[in-house]
Amino acid sequence: MMQLKLTVLLLGALLLPPSIAAAGGSHAADSLSIKIGQMLMVGFRGTTAASSPDIQRAIRENHIGGVVLFDYDVPSRSRPRNIVSPEQLAHLTRDLQALSQTPLLIAIDQEGGKVSRLKESAGFPPSVTAEYLGSVNNPDTTTTAARRTARTLRSLHITMNLAPVVDLNTNPRNPVIGLLGRSFSAEADRVTRNAALTLDAFEKEGVLGTLKHFPGHGSSTTDSHLDFTDVSASWSPDELLPYRRLIADGFSGAIMTAHVFNATLDPRYPATLSKPTVTGLLRNELGFRGVVLSDDMQMKAIADHYGLEEAIALAINAGVDILVFANNTSKYEPHIAGKAAKIIRSLVKKGTISQQQIDASFIRVTTLKKQLLPTSQKVRNQ
Repeated sequence: MMQLKLTVLLLGALLLPPSIAAAGGSHAADSLSIKIGQMLMVGFRGTTAASSPDIQRAIRENHIGGVVLFDYDVPSRSRPRNIVSPEQLAHLTRDLQALSQTPLLIAIDQEGGKVSRLKESAGFPPSVTAEYLGSVNNPDTTTTAARRTARTLRSLHITMNLAPVVDLNTNPRNPVIGLLGRSFSAEADRVTRNAALTLDAFEKEGVLGTLKHFPGHGSSTTDSHLDFTDVSASWSPDELLPYRRLIADGFSGAIMTAHVFNATLDPRYPATLSKPTVTGLLRNELGFRGVVLSDDMQMKAIADHYGLEEAIALAINAGVDILVFANNTSKYEPHIAGKAAKIIRSLVKKGTISQQQIDASFIRVTTLKKQLLPTSQKVRNQ
């Protein structure tokens, strides 16, 4: 417990504003607000920071740790959402970063092919699907594609890619994985090799990668964006192999959960809300020490079956470090960051979520963010 408190203090001193970096004392309430905010990643409407009071408020008042960008606004069925052109996007991300007192995770789903927020038609470089890269299965081809993506993101000040997908393509008719070409292969070895090459290229270019969707979405027959998704009968332990091998090789970045229900792992809750799955399997059995992100908490597999407070409590107690509210499903909630932060604070006050759980997530998030600091600053703080 003493070691945890010391680590929180050290990381707070590194990343928090000096006036509220202390983990206790007269600034304890402010410190808790910061820590809670760092556990939130939020989507928003606006192609400039100045035209989006929602995200300005979320960053300045709620201290959110990250944002996620989209080209298309699902609730209004219209473009643009955040992305118009390379020049516009670079201005937006730079201005967002300037609003934040701590390094901001600026995230995007730039997997390649059909799941690309940066479209060639808007002036961004072309991309290929993971399925294509897996079929070619050539290290140079995969590395070149990943390097091109990472350099594009870096030039746009985007710090985190919500990729690569390491789901096995066990069901090629899967509407959310297989049919979209998002999986490298049905073979775990091929998925692992190509994911490792992708992560290595991202890291060398200064972009954080994210493995998804744990513990495996490749065998599903339905889309968790739209409804409850049960993989109990189709899931195989082989779907854990890419995670097991990449973690064993030292990966400690970020992993995104799936909203799939898998009675083999937890007979009660879907993976994002499941302590046996996130803490028991991912952390304790596989040994993952990095950041766990939820998939979008507003997707129907969660939102249609759990109240917001219940879902937040379950996810954090399961071991999720960053709750993602993409704000891009059936409705747009301009105050979602403040609403979620208020709920988390209330849950801590009631003892439903422990302060130790918040501190542990804060440590993991700030440790991940330390990778985004300039090399000279990393050295000074070691």
